[in-house]
Amino acid sequence: MVTKKQKLKMKIDLTEMSDSEKIKVIRDLRQSLRQKIAEEKLWQCLLNMENVVINGETIQWKDVEFKGLTIYKP
Repeated sequence: MVTKKQKLKMKIDLTEMSDSEKIKVIRDLRQSLRQKIAEEKLWQCLLNMENVVINGETIQWKDVEFKGLTIYKP
């Protein structure tokens, strides 16, 4: 598992890459940022609600702390 400090140490030198590699790296970074933004918006929306109900089950109610969400796929 990569720690936050190790992530910060990972640096990419675009000057040493071919054009196709640069495009792939930039595309991957954009996708990652879009996903993080979407997740942050979802969490913010969920945290601002008084009651969160998914498929008929209450997962958050008023002042009870929201601890996470687990999705099981049968």
